[in-house]
Amino acid sequence: MGQIKSALSWKCPRCNEGELFEAKNPYTPGKMLAMHSHCSHCGLRYEKEMGFFYGAMYVSYMINIALFVMATLAWYLFFEDKMDWRLYIGSFVLSIVVLVPIIYRFSRAFWLIMMVKFEPEKRGER
Repeated sequence: MGQIKSALSWKCPRCNEGELFEAKNPYTPGKMLAMHSHCSHCGLRYEKEMGFFYGAMYVSYMINIALFVMATLAWYLFFEDKMDWRLYIGSFVLSIVVLVPIIYRFSRAFWLIMMVKFEPEKRGER
């Protein structure tokens, strides 16, 4: 449960204290995708090796597919008679573009919790 909490709050997956990203707001200009290299509390190095976060693309892909399936089911069940399919697709693409910084952050956080063991006793340790 501790790791899920850290992923949802964009905190260090090992100690659940340090911030993953430089800016708390994912829409801060110039800092949307900027990530700390190490945890400020336990010293965990986030990027284990060059290209470590390529795996986060799979998580991002799964999130996008899940959003598309849910939105498409909602359109077929509730809005098919009320909304043209082109308007649906356009609004879906626009909403995904707006959500890119959030999806990016969640995918990196979830990739990290899959690779790092939660050790709350490491809090404050460097």
